[in-house]
Amino acid sequence: MHILYEVCPYFKFGYMSANGAIAEAVKGENRVHIVDFQIAMGTQWVTLIQALAARPGGPPHVRVTGIDDPVSAYARGGGLHIVGRRLTRLAELCNVPFEFHVAALNGSEVEVEHLGIRPGEALAVNFAYQLHHLPDESVSTRNHRDRVLRMVKGLSPKVVTLTLTHYTAVFESIDVRLPRESKERISVEQHCLARDIVNIIACEGAERVERHELHGKWRSRFTMAGFTPYPLSPLVNATIKSLLENYCEHYRLEERDGALYLGWKNRALVVSSAWR
Repeated sequence: MHILYEVCPYFKFGYMSANGAIAEAVKGENRVHIVDFQIAMGTQWVTLIQALAARPGGPPHVRVTGIDDPVSAYARGGGLHIVGRRLTRLAELCNVPFEFHVAALNGSEVEVEHLGIRPGEALAVNFAYQLHHLPDESVSTRNHRDRVLRMVKGLSPKVVTLTLTHYTAVFESIDVRLPRESKERISVEQHCLARDIVNIIACEGAERVERHELHGKWRSRFTMAGFTPYPLSPLVNATIKSLLENYCEHYRLEERDGALYLGWKNRALVVSSAWR
């Protein structure tokens, strides 16, 4: 995953755009609570903690609730305490008051009581590359995708960030940096991509956890749950454009209908949007 993070801009794009929206939404707040529905190694929050540390007037008190699943725990080599220790050390170095809350369960199992909501905190909810894992109406009459969105809306968050991707041109973009016969490339395909693709092709019903939808469908789901779009900052867009200068010229960036699209040649691969 670290190799994929370095050779392609997908994760950096999602993290940077989401963090920019969150930083803008909690500007001036003294206490911030971030709920991350797939925290993995917690890499996304490193730059946000650093940015909040440099905020004029001093940093806010930051609390992160990390939601996990068994696959992430296996890939990480342990429980969420590993992420908590890492982010706590970083926050101490940056002089940011910090708490880490563990919610070790699948996203579809999350209820309000798992989130430790406290009055007086500005709430930001992050769905980076995760929401498509929730079962939809084709799997369960409870429809966890819409249930979770309605639950989150009921918490009155300052901002909700959504990052989506698909695999159609991912392999072609990887070709530029990693030859197909390289050991690193084989490892990336095996551990980061193959499991998801096999799940899409070979599994049905509740066993299929990869259920991608176009951004237009997610836009409808968010709207039905009561959210309205939260425009991304022009500063974030400019920062991401600078990031892409370090990668192949075939990457494209486009802002459309309040969302930011990262494309490979003429095909959109990743879309990032914010809601409130």
